[in-house]
Amino acid sequence: MEKHVDVAVIGGGIIGLGIAWEAIRRGHSVALVDPDPATGATQAAAGMIAPASELHYREEHLLELTVDSACRYPDFLSSLAWTGIDPGYRKTGTLVLAIDGADRTALADLRDVQTHHSLSVEQVSLREARRSEPMIGPAATAAFSAPDDHQVDPRKLAAALLAALGERGRLVQARASGLDYDGRRVTGAILEDGSVLPARHTVVANGLAAAQLAGLPCRLPLRPIYGDILRLRVPAALQPLLSHTVRGLVRGTAVYLVPRADGTVVLGATMREDGNSGVSAGGVYQLLRDARQLVPAVAELELEEALCRARPGTPDNAPLLGIVPGADGLIIATGFFRHGVLLTPVAAALCVDLLEGKPCPPGLERYRPDRFEEGQA
Repeated sequence: MEKHVDVAVIGGGIIGLGIAWEAIRRGHSVALVDPDPATGATQAAAGMIAPASELHYREEHLLELTVDSACRYPDFLSSLAWTGIDPGYRKTGTLVLAIDGADRTALADLRDVQTHHSLSVEQVSLREARRSEPMIGPAATAAFSAPDDHQVDPRKLAAALLAALGERGRLVQARASGLDYDGRRVTGAILEDGSVLPARHTVVANGLAAAQLAGLPCRLPLRPIYGDILRLRVPAALQPLLSHTVRGLVRGTAVYLVPRADGTVVLGATMREDGNSGVSAGGVYQLLRDARQLVPAVAELELEEALCRARPGTPDNAPLLGIVPGADGLIIATGFFRHGVLLTPVAAALCVDLLEGKPCPPGLERYRPDRFEEGQA
């Protein structure tokens, strides 16, 4: 029998790690269950903390969460400073570029939505854009600036969270197979060897694998959305290649380049639901082709890494976040799709608030984990 804890967190991606740390810093005993933490979608994430440039049509309802989470990041990171691991937080804004007329129209329409929601986005001249980023190529025909967008390195942030967990919590390197659920209350996690990790509260935060847990009180309709991510090494002669994150629409296709302090650039991200979990040759070609339109010097960089990871999506592309009526002691936190890193601080705070018995904040009902059950609105 495993030692009883206040909180058992199933899943060691960035969301699960964030929840575990938030619970620890509020004084709860915590065990995190994951056979190989921070190797899934977290390993591939670009780490943009960008509520403005990440705003998508029909996802405006997420804006309150994303803006709130971005504001929480400095405090969340400062709580990890004692680990001595730099999470790569950089207050660099985003420069968004358009190539053709349709791209310009699409970005102008998006800017109208962003402005409507009081986000700081403005159109800048190409001369001004090239003054701040000399490597921008001649194909760019319009530029927009989102100065409040920031970034973090998810791999380094995960390393800091794991270090904190190792010092002040407990890591159980095993796979969870189910929930210890008697039809009324969840009292812990069942491990793959059949043993039970007893806990007063159990948080399911293991991404796509959450749907396969035995004993769930409701179905979790998650689907894998694959993305190809490249990491490129900038030669010394070209450093720094970029000082801002550069995003663009290239004839209707989105692409981004995120510069890291270590002289690399993260290039992404394709989205596909073809079931192919390997790196797509077509995806790599598309990323390099479109990135060269924005920054031609990309052709001179060294291809250091190509990854493909699946992100957990839901039918409405909104997270499954909150409690499930009739299953006391259980909190669900999965389905964050492309916003996992961005939403980590706010998701962690909300989950720990709920397990501490604080009232569900207005608006969180929209993300009820059981909202896709028959009869639910």
